[in-house]
Amino acid sequence: MTALMNTMAVLAALTSALGGFAALSLAIDRHWEGLHGRGNVPSDSTRRKLRWSGSGGLLVSLLVCLFVWGATQGWVAWAGMLTAAAIGLVLVLSYAGRAVVCVGWAAAGVSAAALALVLLGRAVI
Repeated sequence: MTALMNTMAVLAALTSALGGFAALSLAIDRHWEGLHGRGNVPSDSTRRKLRWSGSGGLLVSLLVCLFVWGATQGWVAWAGMLTAAAIGLVLVLSYAGRAVVCVGWAAAGVSAAALALVLLGRAVI
């Protein structure tokens, strides 16, 4: 049961970091233009929403790591999750820039499901 919970925790932390980075990247004019065409920039309210949701995704990733592995190993695990998510998002932005929205939404869905399984598994144990 512990191995399954660790796997779900890694999946939840990784995908929430990926979704957070995807939202933060769309708050940048260059990536927004790559998706919506040259000369288009996000409105201030859209930019604010993207920044808040991106920060929230990174915070969820941190909280999952600290919740599952504790304060000593959680910070190190979170640094690894951020690294892996950043590399994955850089590859998506480089080779399939228009897919970043789909990747972000898919990561959010998988993260929510994995987080629910982690919390359920923690409550059962």
